[in-house]
Amino acid sequence: MRSAFFQTLMELAEVDERIYLLVGDLGFGVVEPFLRKFPKRFVNVGVAEQNLTGLAAGIASTGAIVFTYSIANFPVLRCLEHIRNDVCYHRANVKIVSIGGGYSYGALGMTHHSTEDLAVLRALPEMTVVAPGDPYEAREATRAVVAHEGPCYLRLGRAGEPIVHTSPVEFRIGKAIQVRSGDALTLISTGALLQTAVTVADRLESAGVSTRVLSMHTLKPLDVGAVLKAARETHAVITLEEHSIIGGLGGAVAECLAEEDHLKVPFRRLGIPPAFCGQFGSQDYLRSRSGLSPEGIMASLEPLLQMVRT
Repeated sequence: MRSAFFQTLMELAEVDERIYLLVGDLGFGVVEPFLRKFPKRFVNVGVAEQNLTGLAAGIASTGAIVFTYSIANFPVLRCLEHIRNDVCYHRANVKIVSIGGGYSYGALGMTHHSTEDLAVLRALPEMTVVAPGDPYEAREATRAVVAHEGPCYLRLGRAGEPIVHTSPVEFRIGKAIQVRSGDALTLISTGALLQTAVTVADRLESAGVSTRVLSMHTLKPLDVGAVLKAARETHAVITLEEHSIIGGLGGAVAECLAEEDHLKVPFRRLGIPPAFCGQFGSQDYLRSRSGLSPEGIMASLEPLLQMVRT
């Protein structure tokens, strides 16, 4: 996703002089092409994320579209008050890009586990929250947040995420993409677990369980219509996210379902437990420990499958 983002950002900056990139003294292997081509629109602020955000808001006040870029929690939690007061309150045209959502930097420990960011930024007024599911969605999401007026959060995987969409699909902020059709279960995924959701759906199909897969690449605004349609047309709804089960996709969908009168559907949130992870290891290892491997998800779904089969 990171490569798809930078390639698209370079293309857009070529034709739009309003686009700036601000970084926090990292990522030089991927940011240097932007620096070389657009040196007057690139600033390395240093390891000072509060300054990164405040400067971005100031540049945006001149009419620019400003991207801030850093890894994991740093462009979000370390400077949260500045995002709230400088960016959101003034509806500044700042696009916050976090590389390494979830356990992407799992080997570096809890400080680099980005597991609360979606919940925190979803709660801020004026903030649009986008977490694409594969490199194709990352490219289209980059274009979409540039076109969107106001604060945006773009949560990306670190690298190596597989391409899920093998043909062009329509990408619109606030509109889910249906990746698989089905009428028994609905899996709603956000972020880099999209391929896992498709893998689980394929296994369920092999077991005779028709499974719908929705890529909910935008958490705010949520595609309420797609959620309610799934709840009415399938027998259970499951959310899947590499994020705490509190406040992220699962929380957003639960709020949506709870407020809909005369609608009751079995619902489960699958994600990261709301606790600090003291383990170190690869992303796949930490996903597995949280029950987010295909095998772990299948085991979690077994009680729902019994209900669907009966």
